[in-house]
Amino acid sequence: MPTVDIDPDELRTLTGHDEKSDDDLIDDLFGLGLEFEGRTEDGEFELEFAPDRLDRLSVEGVARSMRYQYGDARGVHVPSPNSPDWTIEVDESVPDDRPYVTGAVVRDVDLDEESLESLIQLQEKLHATMGRKRAKGAIGIHDLTMLKGSAATEGNPTIQYVGVEPDEDRFVPLDSDREMTPADVLEDHQTGQTYADLVSEYERYPAIYDSIGLFSFPPVINGRRTEVSTDSRDLFVEMTGTDQWTIDKMLTIVCYALSARGATLEEVRVEYPDSESGGRELVRPDLSMKTKTVAHDRIETILGIGLDPDDVIDLAERSGLEAEKAENDAGDLVYEVTIPPYRVDVLHPLDIIDDLGRAYGFNDLEPRYPDIGTVGGRHERSRLENAARTQLVGLGFEDMLNFHMISEAENYDRLDVSPGDDVYGTGEPATIKEPYSEDFTMLRTWVTPSLLMVLERNTHRSYPQNLAEIGFAAEVDERENTGVSEGRRVGAVLAHHDAGYEDAKARLQALARNFDVELETPPTDHPTFISGRTAAVVIDGEEVGVLGEVHPKVLVEHDLEVPVSAFEFDLEALR
Repeated sequence: MPTVDIDPDELRTLTGHDEKSDDDLIDDLFGLGLEFEGRTEDGEFELEFAPDRLDRLSVEGVARSMRYQYGDARGVHVPSPNSPDWTIEVDESVPDDRPYVTGAVVRDVDLDEESLESLIQLQEKLHATMGRKRAKGAIGIHDLTMLKGSAATEGNPTIQYVGVEPDEDRFVPLDSDREMTPADVLEDHQTGQTYADLVSEYERYPAIYDSIGLFSFPPVINGRRTEVSTDSRDLFVEMTGTDQWTIDKMLTIVCYALSARGATLEEVRVEYPDSESGGRELVRPDLSMKTKTVAHDRIETILGIGLDPDDVIDLAERSGLEAEKAENDAGDLVYEVTIPPYRVDVLHPLDIIDDLGRAYGFNDLEPRYPDIGTVGGRHERSRLENAARTQLVGLGFEDMLNFHMISEAENYDRLDVSPGDDVYGTGEPATIKEPYSEDFTMLRTWVTPSLLMVLERNTHRSYPQNLAEIGFAAEVDERENTGVSEGRRVGAVLAHHDAGYEDAKARLQALARNFDVELETPPTDHPTFISGRTAAVVIDGEEVGVLGEVHPKVLVEHDLEVPVSAFEFDLEALR
């Protein structure tokens, strides 16, 4: 889980509760779902936080939640920004892969070392989470006094978001004392080398100019001319990315954090170029609010307590929300709940009920027995899994439990297959729309990739390594009501100096014999396995899997220096 470092003295100052001891703060933070993981070398709290609450990536956001918890703040607070003076003009030359930009002006910021460190940490954490390591969104924060906007038609100072040739212009990047082209930055600058893969394939690189020249090379690095320090009082915040909603929400979180320090927000006008659909003009930051409807009965059912409507409204306000009573079409009591702009996690009424429960205090809920008595028993599928698992262990395999989620590269590319190939394990992937990590972007379609990943991470251990897993796999299937076909797979790998097709087949035959099913292994082809040393797994006349020796190029891809044989098939075939 992600962690954030919080100075307890800063937290006391921002909450206005100097009387709170460190132990009191730790207990109160736990009530918010922030777990104390220890202290840094500087004595700061190291807190593990739920990755959905990105508004708590800074001490300002944590303090805001604690003020609500203490009852010192109530309801939804929305800053009132001043009207825009500055304009960001988007040029048609901007790379199509990174077309979106947003921004805000923040004035009268009082930055000391602690608040500047907090701002830098918030920037880094947003890059790592919502920004997907800057691939989806990148933040640039600049000293406004060092910018000079070009004259615009309406008299507002204007900066330009454009695309430039790799060697077209020069600027002095942060942590450097010499002028460099964008191409030089990617090759010679440490930060440029870290993020080079984000833009290196572009024909033109993203760049932001004022009337003096290039001052930002997003998503890689800012220019030294506009570097922010403790002497900075007015800031220009710009963000570029692949999705407008993402960078707008990142901007909102940063603006709320700076506003908590007493800063004044000022809007920025964003002008997109004319196109076939017409040009667009946005005014940012976007501080609009959304509402969700949640039923009173559902709140009581989920929390297991009876609540008066006024109590629900009170709990909502103590959660930083606002709720109004209403009736649905059936005449039932519901609440129209207003959600503040910085909350990016509220996607469902259950998210609101979770907030209400935390405000009430989950430790104050009284446990009770369910109203319905049941007799527990193991499901038939579970009995089948346990029986198969026991047999595999008896055949010399070590039982594995791997993640169900994986990346496209691990599931397909590294095994030399592609989605939709007419071979086992290559169904269309059920992908995650907003993946938290690039390592977990889809549900795996078979378990063999996971087992090879385990072998890859254990090359330092002795052989033989015989691993088996009975695990979940899924693929897109329009015939299913959910659009996704789910199932359990039996997968096994044998890795040692003379592992071969016969070793895997012998164990598969023993497994089939113990379940009294008829096994056939007709020859087949599969890119993951060696041609002529591969067979289909046919059980009771139905093709349900694959068996063979893993191809050398797959072994090389996984840094394996011993032969590997494997088999995988659908668990249901053993019934």
